[in-house]
Amino acid sequence: MRILHTSDWHLGRTLEGRSRFDEQVAFIEELSGIVEDNAVDLILIAGDIFDTVNPPAAAEELFYEALNRLSAGGRRGIVAIAGNHDNPERLCAASPLAVRQGITLYGLPKEVLLPSPSLFTQLNPGDGSTVRRARAGQGWMELAIPNCPPTIVAMLPYPSESRLNEVLSESLDENILREEYSKRVQQLFTTFAQHFRPDAVNLGISHLFVRGGVESESERPIQLGSAPTVEVNALPVGAQYVALGHLHRAQSVKGAPIPTRYSGSPLAYSFSETGYAKSVVLIEAYPGQEVTTQEIFLRSGYPLVKWRAKEGLAQVQQWIDEGKDLNAWIDLEVFVPNALQAQDIHNLRRQRERLINIRPVFPETEKIAAEARSKLPIDELFRKFYQDRMGGAEPEQELVAMFLSLINPDDNETTSIAEQQIVVDKEAETA
Repeated sequence: MRILHTSDWHLGRTLEGRSRFDEQVAFIEELSGIVEDNAVDLILIAGDIFDTVNPPAAAEELFYEALNRLSAGGRRGIVAIAGNHDNPERLCAASPLAVRQGITLYGLPKEVLLPSPSLFTQLNPGDGSTVRRARAGQGWMELAIPNCPPTIVAMLPYPSESRLNEVLSESLDENILREEYSKRVQQLFTTFAQHFRPDAVNLGISHLFVRGGVESESERPIQLGSAPTVEVNALPVGAQYVALGHLHRAQSVKGAPIPTRYSGSPLAYSFSETGYAKSVVLIEAYPGQEVTTQEIFLRSGYPLVKWRAKEGLAQVQQWIDEGKDLNAWIDLEVFVPNALQAQDIHNLRRQRERLINIRPVFPETEKIAAEARSKLPIDELFRKFYQDRMGGAEPEQELVAMFLSLINPDDNETTSIAEQQIVVDKEAETA
C-alpha cells in the first residue's frame, strides 16, 4: 500500500501580517495531484493543521474542502491528529461526518475511538469499496482500506500535561521533567503498539519534539524550557514507519530504530527557513517488510529570500530592475549612511509588494557588532551557535572538545584543557 505523510499546514498563518492563503490553496491543489498521481491509499496529517486554536473561517473551509477532495468519496483513508496549535475539540467537531468518508480526526492523547458506526456499516456492507474503521480503542485503530492489507495506526496527538490531564512530575528540575515526559510518551506508545500484528501494516503518528531534531524560528515554542523533548526510545516499537509533526524542516530522526521522519511544513513560514526544500513523504509498505520512502518536493508557495545590499539603495534598485527573486517574499538589509526616508521605503514597497522587512544597517553599528563577536572565545561562539540551532540545548563537553580539536589540530594546549574538563566532569558524575 502507499501512504503519504504531511504535517504543519498552519492554515490561516500570515507572514508579518501578509496573507499566505493563496499559497495554501495552491498547496492543497498540488497535494491533491500528488495523491492522485501516486495512487495513495492513506494520508497521514501529523498535526498543526491550523495556526491557532481559533482559526479564521476561510482556513477551516479550506481544510474541509481538502479532506473532501483527498478522501475521494471514502475510497482513500485520512488520519489527522491535533498539534500544539490546534484546538482538539474544534478539530474533531466534524468527526461524525468525517468517519463516513474514511477520515479519522483525533484530538486528545487518550481519547477512545470506536469502530465505524453501525449505520455506516449497514450502508457499506463490507464490499470493500470504502475505508472503514474495523477496530479501534484508546490511541489506536485498524483501518480496512480498499485493496490494501489491514492497517493499524498508533496515534498520539500533541501530549501536553494539560491534554493528558496528568501531572507527570512534582519536581521543577528540567532534567527530571524531560525524563518523566519521555517515559510517559513511551508508556502510551507501548500500550497502543500492543495492537500491532505481523499480518498488518503497522504505523505510528504523533506531534512531538524528538531530541536531536533541528528547529527553525517559525516553530513557536510549545512550552517553556526543554521538558517536552522525548528520546528516540519512546517511539512505538513494532511500527514500520512513524510520521511526526512539529518541526518545519523535513528531516529523518537520527538514531531512531525504525524509519521516523518529520515531513516539515509545506510552506516556509519564517526567514529562518530560507533555502529549505519543502516536501511530503511517500511511503510504500507491506506487512512484515521494511518500508521504502520517497521525498516528493513541492513547488507551491513563494520562496523566502534574504537580500543584503552592502552597496546601498542603488543596489536594491538594480536588483528590482533586473527582476531578481521576482516571486519571492524578501527580507532586506540595506547598508546606508543615514536613516531611510519614508519616501524611500514607500518607493521600494510600491515596486515589490512582497518586500516584507526593510532594515537599515549603519556601517558603524555593523563594525561594533563584529568587534563584539570577535572578542568572544571560539568555544563560546560554538556554544552560542549550537544553542541557537538546537533550541537552547547545551552542547556536551565532548562535542566542544571535538570542535576545538578540528579547528586547532596543532593546538595541544587548547585540546588538553578541553580534555581535562571532560575528565573533571566525568569524575563529578561518578562521585
